[in-house]
Amino acid sequence: MALSKYTSDIKFIDHNEEVVFNFLSNFENLSQYVNDNLLQKVTEQVPQIKINNFESDSDSCRFNIGGMGQAEIRIINREPFKTIKVESSGSLPVEITFWIQLLPVSPYQTKMKLTLHAEMGMMIKMMAGKKLKEGINQLAEVLTKLPYR
Repeated sequence: MALSKYTSDIKFIDHNEEVVFNFLSNFENLSQYVNDNLLQKVTEQVPQIKINNFESDSDSCRFNIGGMGQAEIRIINREPFKTIKVESSGSLPVEITFWIQLLPVSPYQTKMKLTLHAEMGMMIKMMAGKKLKEGINQLAEVLTKLPYR
């Protein structure tokens, strides 16, 4: 298993860091945006991956990945208004640790960067490495467009 690091471009969200943090640190807020359309986009990006049966609570979300089994990601650390740390569990051949980092720019704007550490075998890295880099930037872009409140 090899550890790989993927970092998104820095993105800007037009809300203060407290609002962004409170929204993103509760997976129940995100579940309404994970729908069939989003799951279809993931499948188009990485055709080998078919995701279904998505469910979440405030600290975790669970989903099935066709051919691989049940996966779960869980928030393991919240540093108010700065960092949200997430880890994977389940029966996947990839272990991930994921950070959402927030930094205030002004009272109404926040900088965000995503960092993903993925521990995976060389074969999986060859198949998915480039897609993970693209995916981390796409996820960051999606997060800038959520209706923070």
